Amino acid sequence: MAETAVETGVLSSNGGATDPMGGEPRTVLARDDALSGKLQIKGTGHVLGNFSGQIDCDGDLVIGPEAHVEADIRSARVTIAGFVKGNVVAANRLKIMTTGRLEGDARVGALVVQEGGVHHGVIRVHPEGVPEGVPESPAPAASEAVRPNVVTLKPVPNPVGKVRKFWGEFF
Repeated sequence: MAETAVETGVLSSNGGATDPMGGEPRTVLARDDALSGKLQIKGTGHVLGNFSGQIDCDGDLVIGPEAHVEADIRSARVTIAGFVKGNVVAANRLKIMTTGRLEGDARVGALVVQEGGVHHGVIRVHPEGVPEGVPESPAPAASEAVRPNVVTLKPVPNPVGKVRKFWGEFF
């Protein structure tokens, strides 16, 4: 449906496409477009091409199936159908579609991952709302060494040796 709106839409003053059904204008980065920097979107946004940098969106943000995005994203709702490398903060919901791939950490209000969707990183789900001011991905302090959990095993006596010793007395 997004492709139809892009191909048949009329350009608005902000460079986005106006929904032919009379909906609100949305910012679109077309399939063949590439952009780098900070993108601030008021309302709904669609990224169908290549983008690197930072994206701040007030409404819904859709990353199209052929999109390649290397950016930190902050939005109310994020839908990923393409490739995203970076940290995501979705106040309401993050949805990773069957063709979607997210490589990075995420803080979300709700999470939907369709079968085939891929995520590499840490996702923190906050159903009560994503807290403000919490760092994207907390890094351990330099003085704190990150150690895996170590379990010390106690040696178990060898019962076979005792049996051999016992039977050896008879043979």
